[in-house]
Amino acid sequence: MADQRLDTVRLQRLSRSYREAATLMAGVEVGLFTRVAGGADTLPRLAEALGFTPTNAERLVTACVALGLLEREGERLRNAPDVQRYLVEGEPGYAGPWILFTKPEWEDWGHLAERLRDTGPPVVLGKYAQGFTVEEARKYHEATYSIGLGSGRRFVRQVDLARRRRILDLGGGSGCYCIAACQAHAQLHAVVFDLPPVVEVAREFIASHGLSGRISAVGGDFTADPLPAGADVVIMASNLPQYSREIIQRVVRKAWEALEPGGEMHLIGEMLDSERMGPPDPALWGLAEAVYGSTGLAHSVTECVGYLEAAGFTGVSARDFIPSVLTRVTGTRPA
Repeated sequence: MADQRLDTVRLQRLSRSYREAATLMAGVEVGLFTRVAGGADTLPRLAEALGFTPTNAERLVTACVALGLLEREGERLRNAPDVQRYLVEGEPGYAGPWILFTKPEWEDWGHLAERLRDTGPPVVLGKYAQGFTVEEARKYHEATYSIGLGSGRRFVRQVDLARRRRILDLGGGSGCYCIAACQAHAQLHAVVFDLPPVVEVAREFIASHGLSGRISAVGGDFTADPLPAGADVVIMASNLPQYSREIIQRVVRKAWEALEPGGEMHLIGEMLDSERMGPPDPALWGLAEAVYGSTGLAHSVTECVGYLEAAGFTGVSARDFIPSVLTRVTGTRPA
């Protein structure tokens, strides 16, 4: 069989993938998908609803149809199923803030080659190291909250918390995992341990669910400060690539020491497969740390299992949390 003829199609697609991201983000920003869901389901109606010229409405709709964001049947338009569920404002699953989360970094990514050539010393917390304000934390975690509560509920479905008493969430942000757990289990109390500006915002989210009496938010840097004691569950979720191997190993050991005997740790993060061949999402989160100037990088699932085993955890296992995005590695501190 003759060798397949090579071409540049894949490389060209990658080089212009920012256009696909821009199309999606623009659709969210102008409320395109919300308007379609609300009945502006033809080009003339959309142009009027959006305040666009007919030509610009056609341009955006054509691109969204081609990308599978919108579906067309004759002259009528409808949102793709995932768009309908997650990108219609006012719906419970609305995740628009998360879709726009990384947009402020576009210019920095355009200078990635320069950042990779930088030989200066990295900073442990990267872009959060200095001057991270409450307002910045609020904007950041409004985005993470828009998808985080779903992840928290997924965690509660996967993990038996019926006999647990106290959760410690390291870098818990808006508190979604603790909120979901305490909503599902009346006996639980929880602590969100995060940077001081973040915990001010976490308290707002916690209060909005009426859980201030059962979930506290404590300020600190879990890479350097002592951890609150007394928990029988420790969670560290969606901040794995921000840190070096040495720091993750140290934090996991600190978690082991803070746990009650018989307690368990759940390290949930963007992990590469054991061969470090992918998936792309964890690899790109690791690459982002070059943009942020941090110590972080992509960790493999094998490495993460090793962090827990080296700290003394037993029965360590790994399983998909969100396939191709997040993996959950779990271990128990012996009783």
